Amino acid sequence: MFAAAALSARSLVELGAQDGLAMVALDLYGDVDTCRIARRWVPIGEAMRIDGARLLAALDELASAGASGWIAGSGFEDDIDLLEEAARRLPLLGTAPANGRRLRDPRTFFGFLDEAGIAHPPVRYDAPIDAAGWLFKGARGCGGMQVWRAGDEPADAASGYWQRERRGATPMSATYIANGSAATLLGCNRQRTQSIGAWPHVFGGVIGPVAVAEPVRRALEFALERLVREFRLRGLGSIDFLLDGGAEASRAEIIEVNARVPASAALYPRLGPPGAGGPLRAHLRACRDGELPAAPQADGLRGIEVVYSRRVLSIDAAAAARLAAAPQLHDVPRAGSRIEAGAPLCTLSAQGDDAASITAELARRREDWLNTLETSA
Repeated sequence: MFAAAALSARSLVELGAQDGLAMVALDLYGDVDTCRIARRWVPIGEAMRIDGARLLAALDELASAGASGWIAGSGFEDDIDLLEEAARRLPLLGTAPANGRRLRDPRTFFGFLDEAGIAHPPVRYDAPIDAAGWLFKGARGCGGMQVWRAGDEPADAASGYWQRERRGATPMSATYIANGSAATLLGCNRQRTQSIGAWPHVFGGVIGPVAVAEPVRRALEFALERLVREFRLRGLGSIDFLLDGGAEASRAEIIEVNARVPASAALYPRLGPPGAGGPLRAHLRACRDGELPAAPQADGLRGIEVVYSRRVLSIDAAAAARLAAAPQLHDVPRAGSRIEAGAPLCTLSAQGDDAASITAELARRREDWLNTLETSA
């Protein structure tokens, strides 16, 4: 038995269930499909924050029940102290918190990139005199909800750093699996971001694997090799980067490393030879045994999109039932849920022959569902 802990643990639990693993979900929402798939759901917070005391109590209980370990998803980026304490209660299957702390320190991370000759947008640690063209990245939050345009950040924004904005560049990610000393680059993905409120670059979805120019792939493999050795990365993760000029561009600039199972893991459902299982089994083998799969063969394109509510929505029993019955719709809110404007409503998935057709299909489904729910609200 394994636990998955995150703001939303559905994707982790689903990946585990697909690999035949007994999974306990620890998250904030207890979405309909999360509870359907997981052996059990335990609430560990609210208002987009993980409650440390509730998480630790849940892990203590699972340790007493004989759980083998737990896997962290999003939500721990700004609380490495909690991640360290949680790892003492039940083994954490992934990058060690001490290494994650170094990775999240911008001076350490970007200093290493500079020493290694790895390209990244310029960064600074004091406010620019002219804010135009700069982003402020705070220490709290994830998924782009810690990023403001310079000058727009709130007065109480957590300490962070400023980074040059590359307008017109294509946001991308590279999904990897590592064992602490070596790694396999599974593929590259095109990311979608959107502006929500004061946040100009909120994560909206991902499509992959997509082709990139050979110089880009070589640069990513070079960067991954050195990042793994320096920060002892373990398990599934992703590197966010930017491409100027689209997929044919020959230069990639690294933005950050997510040393946890990323949303893009679902785009790679089969890793290794037949019968080897999917991404979560591969994650466990890499973390516990040091075993890495070969880069997967092309298996079609898949896409994921997070749907954000355009207005306040109350999900009644009828709406919840319609959502739960829809194929390729995930993170289904429970009846009685109140979804605030700008908050995640659900997640859509699609498959297709190319990124353009998947993007169009996801957009169509998004608009259909938003219009349906807004009309019936």
